[in-house]
Amino acid sequence: MNEKAIGFLDSGVGGLTVVKQAMKQLPNESIYYIGDNARCPYGPRPAEEIVEFTWELVQFLLEKEIKLLVIACNTATAVALDEIRSRISIPVVGVILPGSRAAIKYSTNNRIGVIGTKGTIASNVYEQTLLDKDPTIKVESLSCPKFVPLVESNQINTSIAKKVVYETLEPLAKMGLDTLILGCTHYPLLKHQIQNVMGPQVTLVDSGAEAVSEVSTLLDYYNISADYANRKSRVYKFFTTGSERLFSEIATEWLEMEQIDITQVTV
Repeated sequence: MNEKAIGFLDSGVGGLTVVKQAMKQLPNESIYYIGDNARCPYGPRPAEEIVEFTWELVQFLLEKEIKLLVIACNTATAVALDEIRSRISIPVVGVILPGSRAAIKYSTNNRIGVIGTKGTIASNVYEQTLLDKDPTIKVESLSCPKFVPLVESNQINTSIAKKVVYETLEPLAKMGLDTLILGCTHYPLLKHQIQNVMGPQVTLVDSGAEAVSEVSTLLDYYNISADYANRKSRVYKFFTTGSERLFSEIATEWLEMEQIDITQVTV
């Protein structure tokens, strides 16, 4: 059991930001990742469709006999996490609760911003989670529908990306926030542009990176952590429903890997 892989799923390449942290924090663990690039983005889709697509990715990973599942997608976490947890036997980690906890810890003026996809923001799950923990918090939420397509098309470092991020976040930058939750795992790939607009006084919270700490805790709690001896035999396998070439371009750069084991699949 301990040598089995941790499974990660996302609507596209955004979950690689979570995988990068997992590689760093959990170096003994094998990782299987599937990105549904062919049907990305999930944000504008109806909730029923998001649940259907997420279940297809879950089933794909369960067939690989993973030991723990990470829903490395805020939209899927918001819409499908509870149902998935109730129907499968392995531990399941989402990205919303860890991100919310971190934002409360970092904020000093109780003014917290949340940016995410249309689906995540419409679900109101971040705001509700934050207010459940501290009703005095002032939450400002903003949907950023143009961000995910920028990342998926690998336009992260272009002048177009800089312009889109500035025009989208300019209103939020004037609201006196001291903490901003990146409520989509694609958004850390635009972190530098986001920080430039929001200013150095605003702490950016990477919800996916925060989730990896919870993964580490659960691995120990269930006694399923891989030990040091497993490091030599660990594997990193990546699957995409979309373009293998484009996924590889983004993944090799972001994960700083010279070679990547990637396979195009249908789910």
